[in-house]
Amino acid sequence: MVVVGGITRLTLSGLSITEWKPVIGIVPPLSAADWASEFTKYQQIPEYRAVHSAMSLDEFKSIYYWEYLHRLLGRLIGVAFAVPFTWFLARRRLPRRLTAPLAGILLLGFFQGVLGWYMVESGLADRIEVSQYRLVAHLALALAIYAAIFWTALGIVRGPPLPDLHSGASPGWRRAAEAVLALVSLTILAGGFVAGTRAGLTYNTFPLMDDRVVPAGYDQLHPFFLNWFENIAAIQFDHRLLAVTTAAAIFVLWTAGLRSPLPKSAHIALHVLLAVAALQVALGISTLILVVPIPLAAAHQIGAVLLLTAAVFLRYTLRAAAVMDAGAPATI
Repeated sequence: MVVVGGITRLTLSGLSITEWKPVIGIVPPLSAADWASEFTKYQQIPEYRAVHSAMSLDEFKSIYYWEYLHRLLGRLIGVAFAVPFTWFLARRRLPRRLTAPLAGILLLGFFQGVLGWYMVESGLADRIEVSQYRLVAHLALALAIYAAIFWTALGIVRGPPLPDLHSGASPGWRRAAEAVLALVSLTILAGGFVAGTRAGLTYNTFPLMDDRVVPAGYDQLHPFFLNWFENIAAIQFDHRLLAVTTAAAIFVLWTAGLRSPLPKSAHIALHVLLAVAALQVALGISTLILVVPIPLAAAHQIGAVLLLTAAVFLRYTLRAAAVMDAGAPATI
């Protein structure tokens, strides 16, 4: 779902459907008249006039289907989650410890649909693209839902955490894993601002930006913090800096893990995390230097989700074999 959303953005397809019809919208245009009506609606928004004014009906269909697929997947995910959840809940076959987390995930999924339309709406009147703030909020909630599902699934498959007095997994290791997870998440969100402002289409060299470490004009907006969200030079630099910092932190954590008596699953998680981080750095640099080709940019987004997955899994392995303080609950 996240990857299809990324492709929808990369192909400038996200504004091709100008109405939100949660139920009847599941049916795509079926006749020539239906397609002509949808195309006419799209022709009324600023993006068409500024970017796609020469677009044919067949070209419109190609971007329409990406947005349609994205919305259809959202509906299918909701049904695939809500129906079995309701069935197990009604038959009292759902463990009590899972009721609140699963209900919370379902609620977040509903809000994600609303937020998705709120994002699209920002590009229908006064802008030629959606607001980067709403885009990043939509991405953040998608990743939060994904991480929550993954964490809950791990708890079901692996069972409740058990203390292991010989694992060497101290609270310090858990905090270190959380710090890496926070860095990964922050870097992904910074990448969302790169995508939302199309900052990747400029400064297509690495490691320098126009032969400078810090690009000229980094602080041209006032107040200063606006540069982080609206200044292309600052947005791209921040994403680069966060990516390098995250990769370095992962390497340091991996090196420390080699000398620590962590559980086997944690060592495996560290190896996977380092490998995915190296792949993601390579994908990011290649995407930038080649000026954001869609297949490579989509792969970079897949790499971001895989990196988040590896970071969450590392934190879970430390939870599952952590040394428990006296009286501490076994769910830390």
